[in-house]
Parts: sequence; structure tokens; C-alpha cells
Amino acid sequence: MAKKKVKVIKINPDECNGCRACEAICSAFHSDPKYGAVNPAKSRIHVHWYPYLNIYLPVYGGPYAEAECLGRDKYVIGDKEYDECLFCRATSCPSRNLFQDPETGLPLKCDMCESDPPLEEPLCVRVCLVDALTYEEREEEVEEVKVEVNDLDVALNDLIKRFGWERVIDAISRLNEVRTGEGGES
Repeated sequence: MAKKKVKVIKINPDECNGCRACEAICSAFHSDPKYGAVNPAKSRIHVHWYPYLNIYLPVYGGPYAEAECLGRDKYVIGDKEYDECLFCRATSCPSRNLFQDPETGLPLKCDMCESDPPLEEPLCVRVCLVDALTYEEREEEVEEVKVEVNDLDVALNDLIKRFGWERVIDAISRLNEVRTGEGGES
């Protein structure tokens, strides 16, 4: 068994005061150029305010989900009742589109502020003055799965990183048109 480092942002809704500093720093960190703009709609963390429950709940974008979940469980924390959707981190869901870029519609997933050089903790945790967000790293044992990567995979991934998915697809389409125009389909 191999060990894998797991990074987690823990959320304590009882401590959140709704300042939304986490949203601001996240959107600034992920803007182009970095720290060039603040647009909370592009943040990978959102603070939801539920006035009837008198709570603020930070939720950060998680894995992509193609379909709406079937469950609508209720959770009781302290003396407050929460709907399961409040805690959902799905980046895309038919019942809501919280974690989608407003311009492109692409899903936005928390990347723990990955950068070079790496940060000690995500910026949202760093700016949270009331400890509603805390960061934890731990190692878990995982079964090793050997994945063979060939030269073509490495080259395509490098091209996608350098030029973007759309430009690579466009180039492949043009090459395919040239190939099929010269000698027919193979």
C-alpha cells in the first residue's frame, strides 16, 4: 500500500461571520493576471447566508457531478437543522450552478491554491480570522494503481497546458481535414 497526501479544508459554520474575505481572496488568486481583479462569482468558495437559520455557510467547489443527487437528508448540528444541499460541493448540478465560471460556464473546482512555489495553506484559510475555515493535511493508505503513460499522452498534456484545450482540438481537426483530403480516411 502506498501513502497519499490528502488536503482538506474543514468548515465550522458556527464560527463564520459572513465577511466573505475567503471569496475575495480566492477570486483574486485565480484571476488573470493573478490578483488582478476581485469577482466573487469566479470564486471557488461561496459563503451562503440563510437568514431564517441565522447562519453563514462557506462551501468550496468539489468534484464535477453530471446529475442531481437523489437524497435530501437533513442534518442537525447543535440546535440548527441543515439541508443536505447546503453542504454539497458538486461543481455542477441541475438544481444549481454555484461553481461555474459566469463567462465560460466551465466548472470551478477548489485547487487548494496550488502555485509555484507552493503555499503552506489555501489563501481562504489564511484570511479567515474567526477560524471558520481550517486546513488539514494527512496521509492515507491507498492501493497502488499502475498507470502507463506513453509519449503521446505526455506531449498532448504539455500542448494542452501551453495552448489550451480548444486550440489543441482545433489543430487536430485541421490536421484531420488535411489528412482526409490528401488520401481519404484511413
